[in-house]
Amino acid sequence: MGAIKKRNVAKIHTSYVKQQEAEEIHAGRKRRLLYRRLTVFFTGAIALSFFMISTLVSQSSSIEAKTVEKQKLEQELALLEKKEMALEEEIVKLNDDEYIAKLARKDYFLSDNNEVIFNLPELKEKEEKKDSTSN
Repeated sequence: MGAIKKRNVAKIHTSYVKQQEAEEIHAGRKRRLLYRRLTVFFTGAIALSFFMISTLVSQSSSIEAKTVEKQKLEQELALLEKKEMALEEEIVKLNDDEYIAKLARKDYFLSDNNEVIFNLPELKEKEEKKDSTSN
């Protein structure tokens, strides 16, 4: 009794039995078609989800890179604005004749009449003093 024996049963060939078999075959086909449609749907949904997630990740990394670049450019802009202010001050000074004369004396060793310019090496003396005190 452990094994179930398959019984040979003869089928009744009536129109009702044929109709029931046709309905079972039709239901089986509908079920397979449903499984196929669900498989295609979920495969498409997974592909769409992967595409959307990869787009989101790439956009966030792009935004982060642009934020870093923006901060760098803002720092550079601040530095250039300071440089612009210094250059504007220099322009104002260069319109003054006394400043131009002082600059000419300092950089080009030009002098007025009866004027002697002495160039003293102050930096070398200071460096030598520092070296001698540190040793």
